Parts: sequence; C-alpha cells; structure tokens
Amino acid sequence: MTIDTPAETPWLDGEERAAWMTLITMLMTLPAAIDAQLKRDSGLNFFEYSILSHLSMPLNHAVQMSNLAHLAGGSLSRLSHAVSRLERQGFVERRAGSDGESRCVQASLTTKGYDALVAAAPAHVREARRLVFDNLTTAQVRQLHKIAHEIAGAASPDSVKRIDAAIEEADRAEREGRTDPCVPGAC
Repeated sequence: MTIDTPAETPWLDGEERAAWMTLITMLMTLPAAIDAQLKRDSGLNFFEYSILSHLSMPLNHAVQMSNLAHLAGGSLSRLSHAVSRLERQGFVERRAGSDGESRCVQASLTTKGYDALVAAAPAHVREARRLVFDNLTTAQVRQLHKIAHEIAGAASPDSVKRIDAAIEEADRAEREGRTDPCVPGAC
C-alpha cells in the first residue's frame, strides 16, 4: 500500500465534500430510523427483518446461510446469532442444504416467521416511503437506484451480484403472482 503525500492526495472539491458529508449522514441516520420503527412496531430489528424478507422470496422459503449473510448485509457470525434468535421465536429453522451436504446449511422461513413478516411489512413500507420515496420524484428514484448500485458495486461487487439476482427473482415471482403484495421481497 502506498501512502500519498498531501500534495498527491486527490482532495474532494466543495461539491464532492458536501455530497460525501450528506451521504455519510444518510448512512448513519437512515438505518437507525428504520431499526427504531421495526423494533417499536414488530419487535424485530432491521437485520432480522432483512433475513425474514430474503427468506420469503424463494419458492421454498429457504436460502443457504452464506448467501443469506450477503443478502442481509451481515457476517456469517452475525447471521448465525440472529438466526438462533429467530429460531427461538419459531420464525426460522436450519436444515441441511438441498444437495444433502450437512456443511451446506440453509435457513428456512416457518409459517410463523412468514406471518410475523406479513404483520411487520405494512408499517415498514410506510416508514420507507415516509423517509425515502415520498421525498423523491420518480426520476430521482431511478437515479437513486443507479447511484446506489454503482456505489455498492464499487464497495462489494459480489453483494451487488447477489442482490441483483434477488431483485430478479422477486420481480419474476411478482409477475407470476407468487408473492403476497405486502411482503415486497427485500423491502
């Protein structure tokens, strides 16, 4: 790793600095606001909600743990602890992967977990609308998607590939009428 001298550093100009500072503020405040709403209204934290949401998308309501960690935005260790909490509540079960290998563990959404997700989704979606989408035009939503995709792709290309696949699956399920309209996949 090379260390730039101050003269070689590509400092941010005023517009970039303002955008960076605003982005950082958003990254710190938005997750906390979403987490507070979910805890208040459903008793789930945002990470747990994300786990349940991603488990709701496949037809069999099961996802390999390592893939689920990427989709939900956590480490395998954090996911394992969260899945243990969700198992104690009867929302999730662990099982051997579909290929029969015991080292390939899947998390599977239970009926009780699906019901908890369905109950939590309306207030969560209302909060996402209030905090984000009600403040943007349709064109800005498209820009937000493109910008967020580019930034996330630079930070973690593998995560973006996985989320793109999850988005495609959710869109396909919606087209085929396989989803409950109040559980919009990763929302």
